[in-house]
Amino acid sequence: METELKSLEEKVFLLLRLYQDTNTENKKLRKELADSHACCKKLNEKIHVAADRLESLLLNIPDHE
Repeated sequence: METELKSLEEKVFLLLRLYQDTNTENKKLRKELADSHACCKKLNEKIHVAADRLESLLLNIPDHE
């Protein structure tokens, strides 16, 4: 019985350690994801600004008729 309790205790501690490690990794990944979303948003804004400028330039090109 003592051996079984010791084994169970070790498994519980292992489970807790794995949970903590996974929780820490999840927090890190959530932050990385949030940072990636912010970067993507900034890049999309830059793309829209560039597209607007390009459209404006194209509209100002004189026709050679």
